[in-house]
Amino acid sequence: MTDAKSVDPAAGATIGRPRLSAPAPGIGASPPGRPPHAGPAGHPGADAPFDPELLRSVFSSTVPGTVGFEEELLVVHRESWMPAEAAPVLASLGDPRVKPELPACQLEIATSVHRDVADAVAELRTCRELVATACAPDLALVAAPVHPLVEGPTALSPTEHAAGLSARYRDVISRQLVSSLQVHLAFGDADCTLSVYHALRDLLPELTALAACAPFTAGRDAGLCSVRPVVASQLPRQGVPPIITSWHQYAEDLNWAVQGGAVANASEWWWELRPHLRYGTLELRVLDVQATTAQTSAIARFVHALGARLADLHHLGRLEPPAPTWRIAENRWSALRDGVRGELLDLRTGEVRPTRRRLHHLIDTTEPYAPGSLDDVRAMVEHPPVEHLRALGPERVVPWLAEVFTV
Repeated sequence: MTDAKSVDPAAGATIGRPRLSAPAPGIGASPPGRPPHAGPAGHPGADAPFDPELLRSVFSSTVPGTVGFEEELLVVHRESWMPAEAAPVLASLGDPRVKPELPACQLEIATSVHRDVADAVAELRTCRELVATACAPDLALVAAPVHPLVEGPTALSPTEHAAGLSARYRDVISRQLVSSLQVHLAFGDADCTLSVYHALRDLLPELTALAACAPFTAGRDAGLCSVRPVVASQLPRQGVPPIITSWHQYAEDLNWAVQGGAVANASEWWWELRPHLRYGTLELRVLDVQATTAQTSAIARFVHALGARLADLHHLGRLEPPAPTWRIAENRWSALRDGVRGELLDLRTGEVRPTRRRLHHLIDTTEPYAPGSLDDVRAMVEHPPVEHLRALGPERVVPWLAEVFTV
């Protein structure tokens, strides 16, 4: 494998978690087209123990500052606006960047690796246009964190992987019709990666509030700005991830879970933020998928710049120790309930602060690390998209999402 530092990160390899069609044995063999932010080849197989030094090497061999996205999308019938099979859309495309997901009505876009976040957003926009044109006239694509009208379980993709998850997680797995925007950030330094992991972990509530846009479920208003995390929490290993004191501890935790059979492989480490073993990135999984690529661009540019700022603070020795999990979880609940209109507690002092003020402070301090203005993020704080969805109501949301899908 060519050294990751010497590879052009826009050379067409895709970012993404293990697919339905290919098992993810630990951090084992990667699929063809392994992305160039990934670490060296030769990872242990499914039954081999995770080695802390090998983990360090994976996260130290990435190209710092590179970024990639995954975006989960739903296929719907235009007549009823209810879920439809994604298989015909996937079959007509044949594009390796577009893959089946666990629910039969869901697909996922996985972009290439990019040095410039604007290029990653542009590729995501292109992929949305591709999947939209691949739909038959009676079908549409929507970016909905939770389908606002669906109640109860949905059909799973007819794969061995889905059957295995169904056997382990029973009816709960068929209720996971949830869609997120996942951002992969590379730092090229294992110690920096863990340090930024803990800093981003502290900020998960702020990011939850900013991206929250799922107020409806089963045809009713749930009273939350995002019900997606509540649906996902029916499964284990959701929400605020644990503190990782070292790569040695992380290897021990993965060995305990995989070798003991609690999980099939490390891809079931489903927390809202995780070190991605195959790609050597931090994968931020807390963000609701956004209705438009314009909103996606705003959030993605902010997150990418935030990662750069936190990496800088790590190298200056100015990041605080990680906060207790339960304190972050308390803030997270406020964020998914009230969005940007709520309040968050300072994780150290307990001081109550308006979420909007906290986000504006984060945006102001992060903006010097962005290639341009973050005014589009400020606009989302002042005019949160969830309020427009609420004004539409659950019956009108999906037609609107289909209309703005490629905007």
